[in-house]
Amino acid sequence: MSRMRVGLIFGGKSAEHDVSVQSAFHVLQRLDAGRFDPRLVYVDPRGRWHTGRPAMQPTSSSELLRMACDASQSASAILDQVDVVFPLIHGTLGEDGSLQGLLRMAGLPFVGSPVLASALAMDKDFSKRLLRAAGIAVAPFVCLRRGVAADFDALAAELGLPMFVKPANQGSSVGIAKVDTREAFAAALATAFEYDHKVLVEAAIVGREIECAVLGNDDPRASVCGEVIVHDDFYAYDTKYLRADGAELAIPAAIGEPASARIRQLAVDAYEVLECQGLARVDFFLKPDGEPVLNEVNTLPGFTQVSMYPKLWEATGLAYGELITRLIELALERHQRDGALRATPEPR
Repeated sequence: MSRMRVGLIFGGKSAEHDVSVQSAFHVLQRLDAGRFDPRLVYVDPRGRWHTGRPAMQPTSSSELLRMACDASQSASAILDQVDVVFPLIHGTLGEDGSLQGLLRMAGLPFVGSPVLASALAMDKDFSKRLLRAAGIAVAPFVCLRRGVAADFDALAAELGLPMFVKPANQGSSVGIAKVDTREAFAAALATAFEYDHKVLVEAAIVGREIECAVLGNDDPRASVCGEVIVHDDFYAYDTKYLRADGAELAIPAAIGEPASARIRQLAVDAYEVLECQGLARVDFFLKPDGEPVLNEVNTLPGFTQVSMYPKLWEATGLAYGELITRLIELALERHQRDGALRATPEPR
């Protein structure tokens, strides 16, 4: 029986390029070689597509890149060589619905959420509006657009100090800053607008950082909760990926069963509000009074050596390799279900 060809698409033009390479490296290590034939699909920072077929397991992310760059081909030519796709491009163009739309047009099953859910979850402005309308608590925020004057005093009066400034469409804490002065706010706003045309200014929520993994299509389930114990001022990009002493993960989170059960249910609720499929990591703040506040829904969480999503499922009883297999199975199940839908009207 021939193995299914799985395209691992990674890299990309986003600010999270290096994180994506690390995710692909670790997914390749855990992919069931008996069932799946991995095909590396690397998108370089200029947007050029490269492909390669690993003859052996790479021992580092740099070796992975060398294997993936055997040939530079068009996206359509590369996609013709795979049966299912595991997108691992984090951030802009990778998890915002752009890549998902391309894969859908190509008729390929792919891991993760479809176009709409990907776009909604990536845009923190729209996702928070929808979640708030559904009765899920989110931090108070104001969305600013490029070219519109921002009134620091008015924002401080509405949201309080300190405030967080973040691009509306970025992940991994890229471009985020915590500010409590007019000067810091102006600098943070300038940085955030380097990444997006929309910027969120959010009230700072005092609380523990709790994360929950969700898995499934029409009947999603939640993992145990985990806690990110941050030793820096907040969970910034450097803390996540560049400094081993910046934070530690506690799995399961020591928050008690009532709080854990409530967060797990809210994670599934948010997943369904945004119509996610396949997987997502849902992040919360747990306030001192025990009230959870949803921070964000990440439809393509990291799979690096420090990433919470696979660790949460391992703690729940689903090993990393089994998780990868299940995600591919979910992609195939959804593709088969969607394929049964009528694409054109009946002739009159």
